[in-house]
Amino acid sequence: MSVQESKPTLAILGGTGDLGGGLAKRWLRAGYKVILGSRDADKAKQAAARLSETYPAAEVCGCTYRDAAEQADIVVLTVPFKHQLDTLKEVHSALHKKILIDVTVPLVPPKVGTVQMPAQGSAALIAQNFLGEEVLVVSAFQNISATHLNSDHAIDCDVLVTGNNKAARTQVISLVEAAGLRAWHAGPLANSVATEALTSVLIHINNNYKLDGAGIRITGEALSASE
Repeated sequence: MSVQESKPTLAILGGTGDLGGGLAKRWLRAGYKVILGSRDADKAKQAAARLSETYPAAEVCGCTYRDAAEQADIVVLTVPFKHQLDTLKEVHSALHKKILIDVTVPLVPPKVGTVQMPAQGSAALIAQNFLGEEVLVVSAFQNISATHLNSDHAIDCDVLVTGNNKAARTQVISLVEAAGLRAWHAGPLANSVATEALTSVLIHINNNYKLDGAGIRITGEALSASE
């Protein structure tokens, strides 16, 4: 089996948006097959056609949320928090035994620069509790600007990856690195409370200092992942 054939097929639910579209571009450049999922299948197909024009050698297509989740090995959720549960209800049965990368952040307009976490703890915990243990929920990418992901430049930001299954976290870390970022095992899914909350802090910093996509960097000399 060739290296490309061994790569998982990725579905991005919300792939027509800025964040999902940015991830799609980076994974397509890395040789992954990407399926864009949308409530509007035509919108997803149009977005896929535009990506095909930019990356002629890439494998990309568009369809409904449900069809995208069924065809993928790993599913990425990039919809706004208010649509998170409705989307998960639509694709629940298609996620059995799969990894779901939840990029959801519980931002509550208009005060998106203020931390306002849900009663359940975090968006990722909401997803895991709803989907059950047969779905491996991993939380990542909350602290990376969509502007950076849609660019061609190197991104000087790190990604914290949380999840209850280390093997699943490791697979997600490989995808983070394929997108051109440095990733860190950041512990169980309960720690997603901190990574999601940090997004509002970064938004406040962006607004206060007129920055375009503040991120985080983990300092120190990494020897190995021990947990």
